[in-house]
Amino acid sequence: MLLYAMLHLTGLKAVNSNYERLGEPSVTLDDIKRFRELGSKCPGHPEYHLTSGVETTTGPLGQGCGNSVGMALAGRWLAQHYNRPGFVIFDYDVYAICGDGDMMEGVSSEAASFAGHQKLGNLCWIYDNNHITIEGNTSLAFSEDVAARFLAYGWTVRRVGDANDTTRLAEAIDDFRRTPDTPTLVIVESHIAYGAPHKHDTSAAHGEPLGEEEIRLAKRNYGWPEDAKFYVPDGVREHFRAGVGKRGRELRRGWIELFDSYRAKYPELADQVDRMQRRDLPDGWDADLPVFPADVRGIATRESSSQVLNAIAQRHPWLIGGSADLAPSTKTRLTFANAGDLEAETPGGRNLHFGIREHAMGAIVNGIALSKLRVYGSSFLTFSDYMKPPIRLSALMELPVIFVFTHDSIGLGQDGPTHQPVEQLIALRSIPGLITLRPADANEVVEAWRVIIGLQHQPACLVLTRQAVPTFDRSRLAPARGLMRGAYVLADAKDHKPEVILIGTGSEVALCLRAYEQLSAEGVRARVVSMPSWELFEMQDKAYRDEVLPPAVKARVSVEEGSVLGWDHYVGMAGAKIGMHTFGSSAPLKDLLKKFGFTPERVFEAAQQQLAQVIKTA
Repeated sequence: MLLYAMLHLTGLKAVNSNYERLGEPSVTLDDIKRFRELGSKCPGHPEYHLTSGVETTTGPLGQGCGNSVGMALAGRWLAQHYNRPGFVIFDYDVYAICGDGDMMEGVSSEAASFAGHQKLGNLCWIYDNNHITIEGNTSLAFSEDVAARFLAYGWTVRRVGDANDTTRLAEAIDDFRRTPDTPTLVIVESHIAYGAPHKHDTSAAHGEPLGEEEIRLAKRNYGWPEDAKFYVPDGVREHFRAGVGKRGRELRRGWIELFDSYRAKYPELADQVDRMQRRDLPDGWDADLPVFPADVRGIATRESSSQVLNAIAQRHPWLIGGSADLAPSTKTRLTFANAGDLEAETPGGRNLHFGIREHAMGAIVNGIALSKLRVYGSSFLTFSDYMKPPIRLSALMELPVIFVFTHDSIGLGQDGPTHQPVEQLIALRSIPGLITLRPADANEVVEAWRVIIGLQHQPACLVLTRQAVPTFDRSRLAPARGLMRGAYVLADAKDHKPEVILIGTGSEVALCLRAYEQLSAEGVRARVVSMPSWELFEMQDKAYRDEVLPPAVKARVSVEEGSVLGWDHYVGMAGAKIGMHTFGSSAPLKDLLKKFGFTPERVFEAAQQQLAQVIKTA
């Protein structure tokens, strides 16, 4: 509510998704009166895509802390790349107000550790230390020395003993501004429900309304009219207009004038900034995308992805990213000349080292995306579990973050079931607004990146193999550009009237093709559908979906080295689903594929059984 009140009192104007001013307030008093009501611009937790002036969607504790680290990191990167002598285009500081719950959550600890390592002197967290959570006093579960912890992280720590001591608060913030090479934590001692005589310093004030009588008594303590509701005293709006409003207008006007001069002197850099802010792409970003020749032995999709990513990044100056200590395995390092590492001493580098902090990495890349840079983070697919909250929030905020997950199945082999993902694919597919792609060969990887880079308001997960997969002969099979529609007919019966459809994703499409060849040799009219993305396929019109998966063809087999949940939608309740029903095992790849039924023979057998079943029920 503090944020909504500030947006209202400052008179911030609303913009649309194209950042065009709408000429109306972002938050009106009527919006505030409809707090938490259906359709209100003041939901229970602020939402980035819903209310102008909300910088990020928080709510899950610690996520905003991680976002702020990404924002500060991006601000420093932008300054390094775009500021020129006499033209300080980017020089902002990032402030985050944190609570006791944020201090307890692991993600904020990971993010704080990373911020300290990066020496983010443009980042200030203001810790509202009121000692109250939902269950009661924080002493029930939280007794560490927060200041000592942050000092160990490499932060500067300041204390303010009373939240009402605005002079000391101002001094602490001034100290932060004079500290260029470490982030700052300002610990502010405060009292929840200050002035409410019966709820002051109680957990009851945390999770429930004060109640009419307690509100009346609190207003009496403040010297405000006890019966007035949504009361803005005389002079308050004028005070904001003369302070924040006037200062903001002058700073904005000055920045626009500066940027106009900058554009005249550095037109190419200004054009990049413009495109970045609109989430547009640089011209020619796809000019060097590779084309992979047919190869039976093939290449791991993580390897082909590395080649594609590097080809794109050389022509996409504001694309940056990294890994949670797994870049040699996920193959996401940018290796071309001058890509460099993004560290405290080299703030303009393009390779981020997040360390073994998957959860913080997800929150940080969201913050970087909120700053309009294009960003990716990578790890093993099984560790996407550590990143579920920030992935979910990236979808909720409609941010085009790129998550690259490799080692996508039991195909990773002897690392065993702790590292072999089973349920992760369906978990990602269940997130509204998230695009998940599992390409089948190197050329599908090219098309997957083409789709991903073109996204403006949706995050994407690119799911890749550790093991080599064949690169298909596209002179005999359909072109890989079919990937952009989510699913496409890769190989078909000669008369285009299949009796049975084999549907695969990723490395299992090759199994479907081998079974298809065997079925065709025996006179069975078969079709192979590569389905790298359920979400993209569901976006297609019904005519196309029915063209790929004709409703009249009931004999269907899905093949995917993951949970079979959800495949009923495509193969029907009576369809065959070759997938994982248990966790994997530690063994060589060939032994695993045989044990769990991922062989051409098993796919062929399932197809034959489906045909027999259809004949039997006809």
